[in-house]
Amino acid sequence: MKLILLSDIPTLGQKGDLVDVSDGYARNFLLPKHKATKATEGALEQAEKLKASREVADRIAKDEAERIATQLTGVRVVIAAQAGDEGKLYGSITNSDAVEGILKFTGVELERNKVELREGPIRAIGLHEVWVKLHSDVEFPVTLDVIPA
Repeated sequence: MKLILLSDIPTLGQKGDLVDVSDGYARNFLLPKHKATKATEGALEQAEKLKASREVADRIAKDEAERIATQLTGVRVVIAAQAGDEGKLYGSITNSDAVEGILKFTGVELERNKVELREGPIRAIGLHEVWVKLHSDVEFPVTLDVIPA
């Protein structure tokens, strides 16, 4: 059965895509939950408009992400934390702390879920790299300099 998706479904496609699925999947899941609609002529025209507007919005989001990436690339953000004599922190630096530090040093406000600590929470003094992923095509590192408070 040919359907037009009304919402993003990770295993199937994005909003506005024309998909061909089994009749049972369409009748039992996609149509009752209003995640898709039958592909009629009018619906196909509407899907094309949705796709075009999604592409424009994605292009704008990517441009904004690239602008922020040029601002933050190569920046060293200093974060002060309570630490013991051996350089181990009493707590840890999480992605929320990294977002606060970036905001304080650069004025750029990021969402917490866009900052990724690939090695887990930071638990020691020194230089640490965090990754910022603002768009599916825009990902860059920011260096955190954790110093004792």
